[in-house]
Amino acid sequence: MTLEFDSEHQQEVDSNLEAPQQPAEPPAKPTRERWRLRDLLFFILFIPVALVAANIITFVGYALLAPALHLKVSILELQKNVVFLLALQLIFYIFLLAYVYLFIHFYYRASFWVALKWKRLSGHNIIRYLLGGAALSLVVMVVPPLLPSKKTFPLEKMFNSPSSAYAIAVFAVLIAPFMEELLFRGLLFAFFQKHGGLTFAIVSTALLFAGLHIPEYWGAWNHVVMILIVGLTFSIIRGVTDSLTPSYILHVAYNGTLMVLLFLQTQHFQHMPAGFLLFH
Repeated sequence: MTLEFDSEHQQEVDSNLEAPQQPAEPPAKPTRERWRLRDLLFFILFIPVALVAANIITFVGYALLAPALHLKVSILELQKNVVFLLALQLIFYIFLLAYVYLFIHFYYRASFWVALKWKRLSGHNIIRYLLGGAALSLVVMVVPPLLPSKKTFPLEKMFNSPSSAYAIAVFAVLIAPFMEELLFRGLLFAFFQKHGGLTFAIVSTALLFAGLHIPEYWGAWNHVVMILIVGLTFSIIRGVTDSLTPSYILHVAYNGTLMVLLFLQTQHFQHMPAGFLLFH
């Protein structure tokens, strides 16, 4: 009996020695707490840095390209040139986008799209939000003339030529919705929701969104009120769906519809009299 036990025990030991050792799994990377107030402070501090850098790059770029392109626009005139200002804003947005992407990817060690709640939508929902954005733009066109306000405002003066109008239209449809939704309903919404709750996030991002557009509509407070309602609509959709994609699609459809209607109203941006942005 003893010999048999020892034999069986020896076989078990031999089999254990011959079994290949499984490599140990690498330890999971530690995750950092997201959307801390300190992180928001860092982003706010980066904004003026990005703005200064964007100005430097834009002005230096113009100085280098102007001789080759035979451009003779003075510095003072550049500050009122719509194409130049849009180029400056684009570079500023690139800095902000790079900061947000790198911060989320390398510091939070998270997916950029997942962290900001970019979610896939079905074709049916995409069409529904596109139609919703178009309908919202029609409401904005109808209501402002019913409210007393100033007849002209800074945004209208930017449509000073067909080339400026086309540049604004492209920027309004392809660039502004993505960046504004990413910053307001993506990044800031996440911070505000964590520290103040869903209602606070909805209201605060809508107010900040309207505040961003006040300089464009300075004096035309009927338009400011409508922009606040538009921003509130985008933020509510973001909160209800828990996704950034619906508000982005709404924003694209909203801006796109306004630009198409302006294009038709002004005879392909050729006829833009004073007050043409006040829809009747």
